[in-house]
Amino acid sequence: MVLSIITVNYNDKVGLERTISSVSQQTSLDYEHIIIDGNSTDGSKDVIGRYKDNFSYSVSEPDHGIYHAMNKGIHKAQGAYIIFMNSGDLFYSNDSVEVFHNNRGDEDFIYFDVQLVKNDSTTIFKTDEALSFSMLRERMPFHQATFIKKELFEKYGGYDEDLKIVSDWKFFIVAIVKHNASYKYVNHIMSTHYQDGISADPKNATIIKKERETVLKEHFKFLLEEYEQVDRLKEKLQLLRNSRKMMWLIKLGWINDF
Repeated sequence: MVLSIITVNYNDKVGLERTISSVSQQTSLDYEHIIIDGNSTDGSKDVIGRYKDNFSYSVSEPDHGIYHAMNKGIHKAQGAYIIFMNSGDLFYSNDSVEVFHNNRGDEDFIYFDVQLVKNDSTTIFKTDEALSFSMLRERMPFHQATFIKKELFEKYGGYDEDLKIVSDWKFFIVAIVKHNASYKYVNHIMSTHYQDGISADPKNATIIKKERETVLKEHFKFLLEEYEQVDRLKEKLQLLRNSRKMMWLIKLGWINDF
């Protein structure tokens, strides 16, 4: 088995059925589909029951949050690679899994572009081909379009269940920057993601920032101090450039723009 598709759900029967339908329509059958439900009470269990023949494993029981549920899925996965297509996430086309198989090598992470849907707006998010610490400290490729080699979880452990929102980001940046995990970008749209989850809620921005700072201080203290110093210098430079006196000096040609 090459690929395990894991779907985590809690009280989102509409999104769950949408995701199950998307997975079941894939032209390639070289995958297993795992459903981890957190003991939903909205009818999700009925959806799982109707489609039970589509899954290699499914369970509906209480858990301790999304990352606990994702770790449960990892534990059951038999594939060499894992992708998380949680409730509401869709593959962009019916041949998405086939596209993955056609582009996979032996990299630890293989990631693609993603279509983002918010309200009535649709955009294509082009992921960075070359990753860097400065980029990863702010964001990561979307997990709905990222295939992760399962053995990475065996090497470095699963998702940190003490974090509420950024544990998948922590796993990615620690594996890439700290452990030099290999990666490959494929210029192709893999999935559609509806931006209505917990991480997209502006009210959670403070939690996200705090959790990221905790991770960075734990694993990348020296790098973080240097980047923060550079950020402060950039802010001072921008303030200087925007000053009226400096703008006049540039306009008069007494100094060059910078």
